[in-house]
Amino acid sequence: MSDGQTPQHGGQQPRPAGDNPYQRASSGWTGTDSHPTQPLQPTHPGHTGLPLQQPTHAPPRERTGRGRTGLAAAVVAASLLVGGGAGIGGAAWWDATQDGSGGSSQASPVSTSQVSSQSQAPAADGSVESVAQKVLPSVVKIDVATAQGGASGSGIILTADGTILTNNHVVEGAEAGSLTVSFDDGTSAEAEVLGTDPLTDTAVIKAEGVTDLTPATIGKSANLGVGEGVVAIGSPFGLDATVTSGIVSALDRPVNVGSDDLGNSTTYPAIQTDAAINPGNSGGPLVDLTGAVIGINSSIRTAASQSPDGGQSASGSIGLGFAIPIDEVMPIVDQMAAGETPTHARLGIQVGDAETGDAAGAVVREVTAGSTAEKAGLSAGDVITKVDDHRITGADSLVATIRSYRPGDSVSVTWTSGGEEQTADLVLDSDATQG
Repeated sequence: MSDGQTPQHGGQQPRPAGDNPYQRASSGWTGTDSHPTQPLQPTHPGHTGLPLQQPTHAPPRERTGRGRTGLAAAVVAASLLVGGGAGIGGAAWWDATQDGSGGSSQASPVSTSQVSSQSQAPAADGSVESVAQKVLPSVVKIDVATAQGGASGSGIILTADGTILTNNHVVEGAEAGSLTVSFDDGTSAEAEVLGTDPLTDTAVIKAEGVTDLTPATIGKSANLGVGEGVVAIGSPFGLDATVTSGIVSALDRPVNVGSDDLGNSTTYPAIQTDAAINPGNSGGPLVDLTGAVIGINSSIRTAASQSPDGGQSASGSIGLGFAIPIDEVMPIVDQMAAGETPTHARLGIQVGDAETGDAAGAVVREVTAGSTAEKAGLSAGDVITKVDDHRITGADSLVATIRSYRPGDSVSVTWTSGGEEQTADLVLDSDATQG
């Protein structure tokens, strides 16, 4: 696993697809990250979607004579046959056939609920409802046609004239003229790709011929705290304008969702959330309770389930969703929007995980000649354990941490060499200078 460099400068071999527990949250008919976009199916054949319920009956009243026993049994049988369709009528008939205290039958009046004319209360500040009202106009559904079929995802409006942020894997492989963006007001427009960045799984597209859109408010992911409330908005399984809520479950969670064509890993220090994220949410915003975007919903951890053909298939949300922190990618987004090639920070090393039983950290496999790592004194076999205040637990952890910096940033790196701990301050390289 690399810290952003091409194979000739170091990089772990890509993991086999079956070994990666993370699934990109895109939606479509085919493709590595795609999932069928199917219509909702009834819960039960011939049913409207509501769960079937057994009828509820009140216990029979105490009876003083035997002459009513047979009639009572018949009433019970009839009530069971009618089931849920009997409703209030069935219960009222049961009352009418019972003995009263005076031995005569009386029909009980049927009461009805009053209809309220209460108007909808305004959304309270900081509520999920108020967040939804603020953010929904800034979220779009993206439909994509590729050589493998159709897919869909979500996007975040950045400018009033149609600049939109999404995931690279949403638009990856899109054929010319195949992007369609649907807006909150029901209108749609074609779009083109301005730039993509596989290493951070981000992309910027531009909707054509639009004006007066509502740009999203960009927040600060650095201000997040574990347990803080968040809201996810997107188009899971093609269901546009879907709002879910939850909390921040963890921060700086290293998530590796694959590699690019050169073997560089797509790894980022994710915001983990239990807000429901499903295929089709990819590229949509994760926002705080002020409505500010603090992350880009990108991947989920799924539990494998048995498919009808006997194989393994991935389920939907199990409460483990991951978003790319907005702070780390906005400089790259600005580069793509300007038509520039995105750049990333790098140490100039190839790393792997420590062997079982060894101290936790990222093991240096190879050091690139002339890199900042070589100048700092790092060599093969050293184990990097910390970058600034970030504890490094493995290769993914190091890559995700370095990706949170920019080329030219100064960092303090701690490592062990021959059992001795060393620390050095160094300036991060840029992959713009690699061959």
